[in-house]
Amino acid sequence: MMTKSIVLFAVLLSINSCKLSKHILPQEATAGQELVLESKGATAYTKQISIVELEEQLTYFAADAMEGRATGEEGQRKAAIFLKEAYLKLGIASPKGIDYFQNIPKEYFNGRSKTDAVNVMAYIKGTEKPEEIVVISAHYDHIGISDNGEINNGADDDGSGTIGILQIAKAFQKAVKDGKSPKRSILFLHVVGEEIGLYGSRYYTENPIFPLQNTVTDLNIDMIGRVDDKHAAQPKYLYIIGSDKLSNQLHAINEKINKQYTNLDFDYTFNDENDPNRFYYRSDHYNFAKNNVPVIFYFNGTHADYHKKTDTVDKIDFPLLKQRCEHVFLTAWEIANRKERLQLN
Repeated sequence: MMTKSIVLFAVLLSINSCKLSKHILPQEATAGQELVLESKGATAYTKQISIVELEEQLTYFAADAMEGRATGEEGQRKAAIFLKEAYLKLGIASPKGIDYFQNIPKEYFNGRSKTDAVNVMAYIKGTEKPEEIVVISAHYDHIGISDNGEINNGADDDGSGTIGILQIAKAFQKAVKDGKSPKRSILFLHVVGEEIGLYGSRYYTENPIFPLQNTVTDLNIDMIGRVDDKHAAQPKYLYIIGSDKLSNQLHAINEKINKQYTNLDFDYTFNDENDPNRFYYRSDHYNFAKNNVPVIFYFNGTHADYHKKTDTVDKIDFPLLKQRCEHVFLTAWEIANRKERLQLN
């Protein structure tokens, strides 16, 4: 996740133009109604999300050899190639013949990248409403090597979200092989340049592979492998940000999936418009939200190792990471397979 200072100016510029719906408290979002889940069969595929593979893939992805995955550096390029090869191994295609990479010119980064960089995308085409797109996103870059030579591996930020998406994609692909492809298309979107100003997601929303008016939702995963101090005694939690701001129905689906299947403790502290952390504006979902695409930001909160060399794989809670990934998968499955697309408020 990018630092607060980087985004402050951008937030001030965009907040007046952002056409977001009035904030609705989570407990008000479904008052007087009970949402019914429409899709079936998803739980048969949660076992595809493997604790062993999460650990193996994240250990590789957050190793010193990746040099902290700073945008425009060799480690970031290695990370992009790793993601492409992972999707090729899974048999998941690239959208519209782009060969998995959406190139972003170095000039777009306003001097913050030495070279061009890429967003990485994979795509499962829907069977009934392929033009409608469910985006599952995470940033794969991190902050690189410090001036003193320390490598910042970013295992949680956002190695956890990046590798989590690979496992979610694996679960969807197994369903495809079993003849249970989603009705709507799924775009697995790994964006670059988040740590230096949400550049990759902004570039995608300004140059979308699929029209934003056809984008049903963005489920954004940024740091879901750790436990913060607040929840040390009750670690099966997840911060939910933005779910009710553009679509009450999206909020209700996310809640219903949790109640029926995953049983995490949802914490809405950072969803408050008055929360000083301003996390709603600080990760890649925001570039979708400001374009009127409903979003959820899944987040474990910051911790003592945030943006430090000590954000390492040995501190990841892999069973908890799996549970959180299962929740995102089940939510995406429901949204992709409902009869009607999500309604805006």
